[in-house]
Amino acid sequence: MEKNPTYLFVAAAALVDRNGRILVQKRPEGKPMAGLWEFPGGKVEPGETPEAALVRELNEELTIDVEGPALEPVAFASEAVEDQHLILLLYICREWSGSIQSADLLDLRWLPVDEIRHLPMPPADGPLVHALSNRLTNNV
Repeated sequence: MEKNPTYLFVAAAALVDRNGRILVQKRPEGKPMAGLWEFPGGKVEPGETPEAALVRELNEELTIDVEGPALEPVAFASEAVEDQHLILLLYICREWSGSIQSADLLDLRWLPVDEIRHLPMPPADGPLVHALSNRLTNNV
């Protein structure tokens, strides 16, 4: 009999600037998948909605304020990671207040979606780039 997996829900944002570029950040040394590029975000805590978690994480990580309605769901990825099952939810966000600064001094880059495709990313992030590209290209 298979054991029931433990689910890890993570919410991430594709922050899109006025020029259509997307913010990505490099995972820090000492963390799993260090050196890979990812969309900013983090774990959804118990009792928290994905949107509330993302608003909190963006404030903690990037010192910006985002309103929940500014988050537009785009896609999700589902993947086994060690002894857990990751559900990664990606949102587009085009509106925030404050100036983006990495609280953890992470390397940040604003890139067109086509350049993000060529970055080394965690396995769950890769398929999301394709969905994001489709959404931004078709303006849906």
